[in-house]
Amino acid sequence: MNLATVLGLVVALACILGSVIVEGGHLAALVNLPAAMIVFGGTFGAAIVTSRLGDVLNLPRVVRQAFFSSQPDPLEVSRKMVEMARLARREGFLGLEKEVKELEQFSPFMAKALQMMADGTSPDVVTEVLRTEVAQLARRHHQGGDFLMTMGGLAPTLGVTGTVMGLVHMMGNIDDPSSMGPAIASAFLATLYGVASANVIFIPLATKLKSMSKEEQQSCEIILEGVRGIQRGDSPILVAEALKAFLRPDSRGKLEATATAAPEAQAVEQSRAA
Repeated sequence: MNLATVLGLVVALACILGSVIVEGGHLAALVNLPAAMIVFGGTFGAAIVTSRLGDVLNLPRVVRQAFFSSQPDPLEVSRKMVEMARLARREGFLGLEKEVKELEQFSPFMAKALQMMADGTSPDVVTEVLRTEVAQLARRHHQGGDFLMTMGGLAPTLGVTGTVMGLVHMMGNIDDPSSMGPAIASAFLATLYGVASANVIFIPLATKLKSMSKEEQQSCEIILEGVRGIQRGDSPILVAEALKAFLRPDSRGKLEATATAAPEAQAVEQSRAA
């Protein structure tokens, strides 16, 4: 589970709803079914107009990723690629095939890249196929984020629409002045629903999905660069040097330690220097 997503939503909703209780109000006063129908139903329906039906049906799976999906740490991905470089140096590309099944859980993209190398696919074809995979991955992820971002833009407007409709209904029944106060309060709940849902749920989730997409693309770029180094026949130390550019400064030393940990890696570099 992605604790940052859950914790953020819990804190935001707790503070918003808690403020009502602190002021002496009742949470039941925030419940208004007609306003919820206008804001949430209207927002969802209007957002469907901007998308394809397949993207809409895929939305639950996309949103689920914001709560339950976790991206591999770039340092761990880099370490795996250095290990694969060491294995390829020791056993050749065919030696990579035995690692494919185990790596499918860690990174299907890495497993696919290693399988292509083990099959003897040319470097140009491997690079082209993997880059296409990264591009399509980004497109799929952005579709879900764009849908939620659209909902975030529409919700406040639908909230204002609901408020206006509530005020129109109130003005049509103005014969009873005592009912005006509750009617006005009920009308403004639509604006509250629209603004709150947009800024607490829709836009943050869309931003989260796009951020996760960028992290996954970075991992794929690390794998792609590592694959290119392995296919060139670079040593694990040289592969690690190429992958350092993708890491934070505080992580680069850890990767370097991984690359130089094996005695055979040091021996190869010493022989090359000689």
